[in-house]
Amino acid sequence: MILHITSKQEWLEAQTRGEYLAPSLQTEGFIHCSTDKQVLHVANAFYRGRSDLVLLVIDESKLESELKWEAPAGPPANGISVADLFPHVFGAISLAAVAAVLDFKFDPATGSFILPKISTANC
Repeated sequence: MILHITSKQEWLEAQTRGEYLAPSLQTEGFIHCSTDKQVLHVANAFYRGRSDLVLLVIDESKLESELKWEAPAGPPANGISVADLFPHVFGAISLAAVAAVLDFKFDPATGSFILPKISTANC
């Protein structure tokens, strides 16, 4: 299972379109994803304070687009090292590959996101 952070609005648009397309697919050629160990670091680095997010739980075996594990771009930060490989999806994510959509909440009291319970039974 891999994870992708997106807005509730982008997820609604994906359901209408029949596939999920992140803006990074146009600008970078792939959709950024994370593992469950990486996703909080990513969320706190790039999405801090947002309250409109969901976490897509993606079943890798159902992806139709190519999946590559690659080193992060840029210098290491927030608990991520250059040795960490991130899952990148090179194309659209079919709705059938999305096993679950979970609310991804930011806790202003702690200044951090809260990882929702992710069941491997969904993948």
